[in-house]
Amino acid sequence: MFTIAALYHFTRFPDHAALQQPLLALGREHGIRGSLLLAAEGINGTIAGDRAGIDAMLAHIRALPGCAELEHKESWSEVQPFGRFKVRLKREIVTMGQPDIDPRAQVGHYLNPEEWNELIAAPDVAVIDTRNDYEVGIGTFEGAIDPETKSFREFPAWWEANKDRFHNKRIAMFCTGGIRCEKSTNYLIGQGIEDVYHLKGGILKYLEEMPPEESRWNGECYVFDNRVSVGHGLVPGPYSNCHACRRPLAPEDLTHRAYEEGVSCHQCINEHTDADRERFRERQKQIALSHARGERHLADG
Repeated sequence: MFTIAALYHFTRFPDHAALQQPLLALGREHGIRGSLLLAAEGINGTIAGDRAGIDAMLAHIRALPGCAELEHKESWSEVQPFGRFKVRLKREIVTMGQPDIDPRAQVGHYLNPEEWNELIAAPDVAVIDTRNDYEVGIGTFEGAIDPETKSFREFPAWWEANKDRFHNKRIAMFCTGGIRCEKSTNYLIGQGIEDVYHLKGGILKYLEEMPPEESRWNGECYVFDNRVSVGHGLVPGPYSNCHACRRPLAPEDLTHRAYEEGVSCHQCINEHTDADRERFRERQKQIALSHARGERHLADG
């Protein structure tokens, strides 16, 4: 059984690049796989390994400058959901493109799952899903507004174009694990919005704690690993990924005439050229050869 730890923490690293190699070395020592992002504003990522390895990595991260209070969320998988371990240096640990955003200064009011259910049922509350369109497409909360953004960077422009819709409304925001709401609620507060709330721990915490019979969640939650989606109790769902566009695919999508493993699906069939598809076919052939030899391919993650 593999332990999966999802984490993020906003702090100020004086030299985030200096933290990269020790994290890589520790991860390799303990057989950790997954991905961590480092930026001057903090750390973000999801990792998987055995219990001892995850505990060692979390202890190391909490010993980094300003990270003593880091919180994480855990789930479990019978198979390793990642193919390799990466520690990447970034400008932001989640990209919003707003240089004045600082979640350490102020964020929206945190709500636990029970409080969230009560809030989003109120008529004066607008519930906004801050995730990407393909994530929203497989599951969201009852009555939630989908901004139809393809990346989180598009959220500020969407808000500017739509803010008048929410006059005299309280704003409730949510995302997968909470990190995007840390930035988006700070952004709205900076725009003069006072009644801003967000789901502490994100959808993952909600699905972990909320009994299905009391849930206001519909569908699955997209996750950025080989599980692709999880449902209540964080049980892996039925979705797979299109390896051409990385969008989620339901089982019935695999029978669509546009689907070719590793090459195209009904969502991206018109987004790539014939030359692209030939390149994808060659990549898929190499993946199949690697698997036939009992080896992992770089494309496995």
